[in-house]
Amino acid sequence: MVAKTPSQSLVDGFLDMLSAERGAAKNTLDAYRRDLADYLGFMATKRATPLKIDSAGVRSYLMDLDARGFQSSSAARRLSSLRQFHRFLYAEGHRADDPTLVLEGPRKARPLPKILSMEEVDRLLAPIEVSQTPSYAARLRSARLACLLEILYASGLRVSELVSLPLTAARGRERVLFIKGKGGRERLVPLSEPALAAMAAYRLVLDERPRKGNIWLFPADSESGHLTRQAFARDLKDRAATVGIPAARISPHVIRHAFASHLLQNGADLRVVQELLGHADVSTTQIYTHVLDERLRSMVRDLHPLSDPSADGAEVVPISKTEA
Repeated sequence: MVAKTPSQSLVDGFLDMLSAERGAAKNTLDAYRRDLADYLGFMATKRATPLKIDSAGVRSYLMDLDARGFQSSSAARRLSSLRQFHRFLYAEGHRADDPTLVLEGPRKARPLPKILSMEEVDRLLAPIEVSQTPSYAARLRSARLACLLEILYASGLRVSELVSLPLTAARGRERVLFIKGKGGRERLVPLSEPALAAMAAYRLVLDERPRKGNIWLFPADSESGHLTRQAFARDLKDRAATVGIPAARISPHVIRHAFASHLLQNGADLRVVQELLGHADVSTTQIYTHVLDERLRSMVRDLHPLSDPSADGAEVVPISKTEA
């Protein structure tokens, strides 16, 4: 076994802190581990260590990322990882300063989330057809996908929260799900009647061939024992192609975006949407208001009688009272 270097031990201590004190998820820890492994590799070429590198050294690492073709968003995420790592080293007394304090990260525009229209969601949620003489596997897969889609659009769950729902979530007629999300934060998420119906129909198929010792609502032959995010994403893209939605526009997270955006379009309070999504800070939820702002601007540009149509050659057609 290869012995850990002192630098690797510092990274391990940082990751242990994130897991124990902040409840960071495995995917989050893996992302930090990859970022810091790259950082340690760069420092090794400069004969530097996390305890000795200065601000100029960290800045040269950021310049190296740029030279390697990293986008500003990726470089900003790397710098965020470095800031938290060096903040940990300072707080734990490993070094007397923080070399990242004086650094300014690359500016990045906050991208708007991809959005599906309500009509497109209706097409996704339309009854999933199965052949006249379906196999059990085909019936289970179609019932499972219908259940996943209805729950996701009704609740706005993160895909990791969705695929790891326990089997007990589908028992009885409870209209809410108890979710333990990021950072161990707990919340109750209401379910719609269509979601409850899809869940009941799926359970009927699932119970035809129960798995001994199964504890998951969506069991699968995977390391975790439940359906993986990747498998659901593949099924979702196949479904989208069937109903005429380009695969590039669809993912489980896009359905979560649709859930939030459609709620706000129909008058939901931003704080309520924040609670349902499990966001720790309302500023994260506010990205959806930007989507609505853009939609409103488009409506004014396209429909207002005083808007200038010359930009695209369109003719302004007055809206009658019956059309308004």
